[in-house]
Order: sequence, then C-alpha cells, then structure tokens
Amino acid sequence: MRFHGPEPAGRSRSPVRSLRFDGWIAGIGTASGARVVLGHWASSPFGPFSDVMVEGADGRRLLLAPSRETADFVAGTYVFDEVRVVPVRVRVTGRHWTVSAPPLDLRFSTGRRNLAGLALRTVPGRLATRPGWIALWDRPARLLLGAGTHGSARPGRHQWYGARDLHPVTSAAAGYEGGSLGALAPVEPPVRFGSGSAPRSPCVVRVTTRVAVEQGRSTTGAAS
Repeated sequence: MRFHGPEPAGRSRSPVRSLRFDGWIAGIGTASGARVVLGHWASSPFGPFSDVMVEGADGRRLLLAPSRETADFVAGTYVFDEVRVVPVRVRVTGRHWTVSAPPLDLRFSTGRRNLAGLALRTVPGRLATRPGWIALWDRPARLLLGAGTHGSARPGRHQWYGARDLHPVTSAAAGYEGGSLGALAPVEPPVRFGSGSAPRSPCVVRVTTRVAVEQGRSTTGAAS
C-alpha cells in the first residue's frame, strides 16, 4: 500500500500499520452555513467512542473528542484549527439520534434507505472494506455524492472508507453555545477536514474505516 503513488527508484518504503474503525459517520449541513460530521465508533483501537467535527460558516474547523488520546489521533489524521477534549455522548433510539458535545447539541432523524443505501447493502462486507474495491469507487463517489472514498490529509497516513449502508437524514436541530444553527441543509460547501469530505446530502453511513499509519510515525499527532 502506497501513500502518494509510485516511489522513486532506490527509495525503500516504510512499513505500514492498518488501524480499523467500525461504526457510523453522519454528515449534516445547516442553514447558518455550519456543517457537522459525527463519527460514532462501535469498535476501534481506542474502544468505542464518538467524535464531532464542526466547520463554521467562516471556515474554522473544530474537533470535539472525548479524550486526549482520541483527540491526538484524530487531529494527527485530519486537519483542524482548534481541538477540544469534551464529553461526547451519543444516544440512538431507532431512527433518532441525540448528540451532546459541549458546546454543540444535535438531534437528527433518519429515513428509509434510498437507492444508494440499497446498492451498498448488496456488496459483501469483506469486499466492501478492501482497499482495491474502495479505490475503484472513489471517482464515481466524488461525482455522484460529492465525497471521496480514500485519501490523505497528513503525511504518513491514508484513510479508506468502506461504506456498507446509507440512510438519509430527514430532520435535524443543531445548537451551538445555546444558539440555533438553523434548519437542515445540504453539506455545502464541502467540509475540509480531510480528503474524504462528506456527501452533499445529509445522511448517516455505516462504514468500516481503515487508517494506514506509516511506521516510525506516532499514531497520535499534534493538533493544528
């Protein structure tokens, strides 16, 4: 697995460690221009946890993570202007999600699978998470959904997003520092945390994410 394409002749590759995260990614836009990306991980090298990425209408990127360890890892993989360690609590009841990550409060509901979700469900799980298959769908995903399936934001790391299911978000209410962020809206402009972005249409994606970390580099990184 290479990070940036073929290497010059005579240059040796560093060993790569692959870290696996299983869970859900939700991408939501708001009428105020703020966009929110929630990662809700049932399984990860750090155990179950959730983190929230927020990009304001002014383009400022904020990470809210539940521990210094997870904050350092996520900030070493994606790009932020500010990182805060705060309690991140997620409750899922049927199709209804409630997220508390001070200063953000978020509630949203999902609908039935659309055509994209039905198509993803037909792909066997073992195939859907293979880097070769994920790379094959990168260009179509960018054209159709506005989101890539793999890429890198920081040197020595590469992310692969193996999508396995998708539900549209049908309603949402988000507040920041006690004020409303406005009604549900498309995730536009695209968020700039990393190369994958998030689909234009608000949705929750069932995903297996692999982060390839070049050996010799820490699995944590300094915040921006």
